[in-house]
Amino acid sequence: MKKSIGAKTLVYPTPVFVVGTYDDQGKPNVMTASWGGICCSHPPCVAVSLRKATYTYGNLIARKAFTISIPSETHLQAADYFGLVSGREVDKFAATKLTPIRSGLVDAPYVQEFLMVLECRLAHTLELGLHTQFVGEVLDVKVDESVLGSNGVADIKKVKPLVFTPDSQAYYGIGNHLGQAFSIGQKT
Repeated sequence: MKKSIGAKTLVYPTPVFVVGTYDDQGKPNVMTASWGGICCSHPPCVAVSLRKATYTYGNLIARKAFTISIPSETHLQAADYFGLVSGREVDKFAATKLTPIRSGLVDAPYVQEFLMVLECRLAHTLELGLHTQFVGEVLDVKVDESVLGSNGVADIKKVKPLVFTPDSQAYYGIGNHLGQAFSIGQKT
């Protein structure tokens, strides 16, 4: 029997995105956000929802671009830090000794040391309440060659992305491979 626990922002899992923007002075900034995901196949789009109070919100509105760097397990401490402090007061790249790289496609930086990056042009903005959802058209995905599989795409076991659980506010890694999508169900 299921028990109601009320209306909550609870989905398992949520991604851990590090959203990159430039401020009005051209200073690179990043913040961690977990309210997001894929939202369209064609054109390829991702969505991320941010509060207006964040520094990244204003940067994204002004520059109409953002990146999403995917942190791996080895960068857990930096990814968490990026969500704890504001870029208004702290240079997060200097504090973590990570490297901002200027995207060649959009007016936003990404984290060089992170193994996977999406470069996004702002396509849509939707006011939702406390959060605003930003839909970015993905212009390119960059993947470090060290995590490419034999098929030429990112290998999740090598990327080792983080996931977040909103209710317990904990980070997790990715578990075991269970089966091939669009195939395993055909055995029923």
